[in-house]
Amino acid sequence: MILSGFAGSGKGTIIKELLAKYDDYVLSVSATTRSPREGEVEGVHYFFKTEDEFKKMIADGELLEYANYVGNYYGTPRAYVKEMLAAGKNVILEIETEGALNIKREYPDAVLVFVMPPSVEEIHNRLKHRGTETDEVIEKRMKKAGLEITVVDRYDYLMINDVLEESVEMFNAIVSSQRMAVSRNRDFINDKKKEFEDYLSRNSKKEN
Repeated sequence: MILSGFAGSGKGTIIKELLAKYDDYVLSVSATTRSPREGEVEGVHYFFKTEDEFKKMIADGELLEYANYVGNYYGTPRAYVKEMLAAGKNVILEIETEGALNIKREYPDAVLVFVMPPSVEEIHNRLKHRGTETDEVIEKRMKKAGLEITVVDRYDYLMINDVLEESVEMFNAIVSSQRMAVSRNRDFINDKKKEFEDYLSRNSKKEN
């Protein structure tokens, strides 16, 4: 599952609440070239890399996707995602629109969810109240949001994050419905087909 959204949309808070409430979700830890914010821990919030280190990861094919956002690189390490999927976990990728659409092209069955506040004014207010960016950076993020809105119609789901608890449950409902999709249960269906064939074959022989 891929979750994207404008800066200040609250996607990080949604994921935090989701991980606290349900034990079958894991968040893919991204690599980034931006500096750590206060309280961020290496390997927990991000893998913090120099630009040279990040470019080496690109060259070595270690990233599932990557993109440049407001002057910094962000990318998803491939190995961790594969490991968690194999363990049966619901892996959440919190990534920007460029990276999300790149993954969608490579993996068409990836599910893309876009989250946004109820209004443009609310986006600006949330960024301002975070107190972590200068006015110049906030303006860059608002301009970036103006570009991101042009590709939202290429996502599978849209969530308006107004009430946090409702947003958490909406996201979980999307994941639950996707796990029941026929396209994701082909192996199970084929197994049941074979079981029915065997059953009917056995009973046909008994009748004869």
